[in-house]
Amino acid sequence: MVTRDGVRLDSDLYYPNSGGPWPALLMRQPYGRRLASTLVYGHPHWYASQGYLVVIQDVRGRGSSQGKFDLFAHEVEDGEDCLNWVSQLPQCDGSVAMYGFSYQGMTQLYAAANHHPCLKTICPAMVAWDLYRDWGYENGAFCLQNNLGWALQLAADSAKRRGDGKTFHQLMSLAKSYDFSDLQPALPDRLGELAADSFYHQWISQPPESDYWQRRSPNKRWQIRKKTDIPVLQIGGWFDPHLRGNLRLYGALQRCNIKQKMVVGPWGHFPWGSRAGGQNYGESAISAVDQLQLAWFDHFLKGQEPRFNPAKLELFDLGTKQWRYLADWPATSQSWFLQCSGLGTTQGSTLTPTAPNEKLTTSITDVWVHDPWRPVPSWGGHSGYPQGVKERSLVDDRSDVVTYTSEPLKERVTICGTPQILLTVASDRPSFDVAVILSQVSNTGEVWALSHGYCTNLEEQATLAIFLQAICATLSVGDRLRISLAGASFPAYGVNPGTGQEAVLANLVGQQIITLALVTNGTTQNHLLLPILLGE
Repeated sequence: MVTRDGVRLDSDLYYPNSGGPWPALLMRQPYGRRLASTLVYGHPHWYASQGYLVVIQDVRGRGSSQGKFDLFAHEVEDGEDCLNWVSQLPQCDGSVAMYGFSYQGMTQLYAAANHHPCLKTICPAMVAWDLYRDWGYENGAFCLQNNLGWALQLAADSAKRRGDGKTFHQLMSLAKSYDFSDLQPALPDRLGELAADSFYHQWISQPPESDYWQRRSPNKRWQIRKKTDIPVLQIGGWFDPHLRGNLRLYGALQRCNIKQKMVVGPWGHFPWGSRAGGQNYGESAISAVDQLQLAWFDHFLKGQEPRFNPAKLELFDLGTKQWRYLADWPATSQSWFLQCSGLGTTQGSTLTPTAPNEKLTTSITDVWVHDPWRPVPSWGGHSGYPQGVKERSLVDDRSDVVTYTSEPLKERVTICGTPQILLTVASDRPSFDVAVILSQVSNTGEVWALSHGYCTNLEEQATLAIFLQAICATLSVGDRLRISLAGASFPAYGVNPGTGQEAVLANLVGQQIITLALVTNGTTQNHLLLPILLGE
């Protein structure tokens, strides 16, 4: 096809052996159309065999398509042009649905922005609704490891596309072995030399309110029409770095009363199988997304009776290792208070489900020290590698990690939703970061990190409201809850230099030792808000 500005975009078409025309399934992606997201989905041949025309397209400037690739910049207009073209193909009956994850999920949100009449439904998986907050940054902290790894991948693929084998090899070597020891760890010298046009340079320099983010953020381009917009099937993973984007999209659709369904499995970005991190969740955890999408497409494109569960939410419970079917996210929260002992790094500090009976009159607090020479490492979760639940006893044993552990639970508790923690933290430097980990401590003493959160702060003292990664996990009688606090989670996020400068721009020489303290007094109640599913 040719876009409105004369750029040729190339596609592969798959269709059944006989009959037609058929409804079309469209995927627009930047990784070479022969791959077709088969990391997580069935091959297009399978979808075509179910009675669909399947169109896999290389976006502008990728694969064999013409034009210059500019991350997310042209996808609204190109998406509309593509829908015009697909819906008028002789093999298409005029109705189109879209599917795909990550970048391929984002192209669906952009294509939906113009409300094309042929687009009947979308199935975005692992996406950002607000590009700055859901992909580039988390609570103000640049998502260093994920963003840099992706930038190196795209830059290497660009070099390969133009036949520059030397640059391709250099970028691939950098991606495989980068050790964050450049003078500015978040700014690899070689990336600037080898890929001066990489989106990465914009992501570390553009403020959140800039036109760069506004023009590329789906929530600014797709104005959802209340009650009349297309139905949406979302796919997410508890350990996917973009889950907060899926949740933000869910909220926007919910406010507009749009038909939707959301599935969240025990998965990282990929694969979508039975294992994540150090846990095996069994055969029921293996993705059945292909069958679900087929049932969804058959209903909304062919008018067949729905063959999918009508529940708005399908959530995999990490504790019971079973799927839950809910009408909506639970609205009930339970507060757990952080009680300091002054020895939080080794013993005594506790997590309690009730506030102190008396006002706190002591100045006892927990203090920990962040050393940039040996920052606390990222370990599992949604931002570290490998993604998933990891046993973190060795990390919690560090004296620069403060832990708050509850008494054994007397009844089962199901955490379902987005935990939030409110902390008042002071430091001896103009800036600091706080990493927060919510863990399950088993009766055998193993510490399994369920949910992570991170926040950067450019003040000496602040009261922080930090949202952790959403989760669904049932804890058993005898299990204990634990909150762990640290001053870093590296290299998932850059090291705060303690100078007031943003971590992405800081250099190694300027990084300072930072002493942090949890402020506890008569007016400050540091506590965790856990979303609880009742009736357990």
